[in-house]
Amino acid sequence: MKIGYRTIKTAIGTPIAIWIAQLLGLSNFVSAGILTILCIQPSRKQSFLSAWNRFLACIIASMLSIVFFHYIGYHPAVVGVLLMVFIPVTVFLNITQGIATSSVIILNLYSAQYLDYAFLVDQFLLIVIGIGTGLLLNIYMPSLDNKLKAKQKELEQNFQVVLYEIALYVRNRNIVWDGKEITKIGQLLEEAADLVERDKENHLLRNKHPYRDYFRMRSRQYELLQRMLPLVTKLPKKDSITEKIAAFFEGLSEAVHPGNTAVIYLEELEQLKKEFDNEDLPCSREEFETRANLFRLLHDIEDYLLLKKRYKESDINIRKKLTK
Repeated sequence: MKIGYRTIKTAIGTPIAIWIAQLLGLSNFVSAGILTILCIQPSRKQSFLSAWNRFLACIIASMLSIVFFHYIGYHPAVVGVLLMVFIPVTVFLNITQGIATSSVIILNLYSAQYLDYAFLVDQFLLIVIGIGTGLLLNIYMPSLDNKLKAKQKELEQNFQVVLYEIALYVRNRNIVWDGKEITKIGQLLEEAADLVERDKENHLLRNKHPYRDYFRMRSRQYELLQRMLPLVTKLPKKDSITEKIAAFFEGLSEAVHPGNTAVIYLEELEQLKKEFDNEDLPCSREEFETRANLFRLLHDIEDYLLLKKRYKESDINIRKKLTK
């Protein structure tokens, strides 16, 4: 069983908040720990927004509590009426994250059955200690680089399998493949997008995330792969064309990596197009449809490669510059 960093932060922050509150002699010192538990967030950006929302909500809740309890009285029904007023206010101000936190303060004020300046200062300090402890702990966020690299590697492995299975199908109509890698790629892209967004929120001053463009590029390539699959099934069963297409897909499967060698395969694809242009014209409707599907497939392959070419400078060009 793996213990997450949020669990560790909660386990560290809760006793610290309670200890500080006890040290200052605050009443309801346990509430400081509860506030800290509620404030632990998965990213720095969410932490700052959450801390502000909760702090503002607590101040509003305290002000409403003073009005309701002082002028109406300490009764369970008053708590219900107070919440009926308070919750819509938080929704209007878009600070609903603070509802749970503020409820702790409301119940503290209700359970005290009295209001004076010292007690209100007491509650304010609980808010500052609880939210502040959570905010300080959230300043540290572990790097997600290793997780992103792992997603990248797993994604590329699945791309390799899909391209290789396409090559097998084109070459000998292999139908053993269950296509699970296609579904897996979609799942990995969603998980990677979530990680990128979370990592971006952890680096508030970074305008551009190094992995964002990469996973966007793979996402578009994934869409093209899905478009290619039906076209592949419409290729002729076995001739020189299908063998060349199969060899091309096999080569592509071996070239899936973070680098950029797309220019090599674009040149090879251009050569294939020229060879296919020199083929005899189709004589029947079936041959014409097959040829049309072939060119649609070649067009999608070209788009697939162009996405990689535009993503980053070609490794081939970099090598040429270095050898000059």
